[in-house]
Amino acid sequence: MGENLPRVPGGAQLHSDTLRRPVRTLRVKMVLLGSSGVGKSSLAVRFVKDEFRSASPTVGCAYLTRMVHLSDVTLRFEIWDTAGQEKYHSVTPLYYRGAHAALVIYDISKRETFTRAQVWLKELEKHYIPGSTVTWLVGNKGDLDQEREVSVQEGQALASDRGLFFTETSALSGDQISELLVAIAHRVYECVGAQQGGLPEWKETPLVDLHHGHTFAPFASCCKVGP
Repeated sequence: MGENLPRVPGGAQLHSDTLRRPVRTLRVKMVLLGSSGVGKSSLAVRFVKDEFRSASPTVGCAYLTRMVHLSDVTLRFEIWDTAGQEKYHSVTPLYYRGAHAALVIYDISKRETFTRAQVWLKELEKHYIPGSTVTWLVGNKGDLDQEREVSVQEGQALASDRGLFFTETSALSGDQISELLVAIAHRVYECVGAQQGGLPEWKETPLVDLHHGHTFAPFASCCKVGP
């Protein structure tokens, strides 16, 4: 299924490590784009909770977060899951402007979603500065290989022609999900984080106990839904 991504390397962790937390936490805005029904919401939940949920069509945009620990830094992914329905198309640019990573997703069993992905790519190109956004073409629903309408070679060819990264995934089985997220983390940190002011720093907001006036800041979960 698509490009084989490397297994999670020793320099990246998808789970909590409270004994050796990196000093800095940087914010990464990642947007998921694609037609309705390609599995964007299911991919987002896989990224965050490593579980499968059959989701209803997203209205407007959904927002989730996920921490990824690299060797010397933590990246706080702020994942924007956009609606794929045509009626929301005009407002989608509001969500993906300023994204450090963009995933353009199609369903390998539905050719029209692959055609539509090319329209999303053109729209995305109008709103980002080259070098500021790591863009990944993702063929989802790899578990439907017997119903495939878009070959791996077609996906790879489109990605190569547009200068994108490419892989195929399955939100249902979880295949290539963790590997994809780690690969994106490394690419974003290497390509965008290396630039001056490329990735903003994030600091956890202390919580205030209104009854006792105490301030405390517990460790953030690595799999957290919400801001």
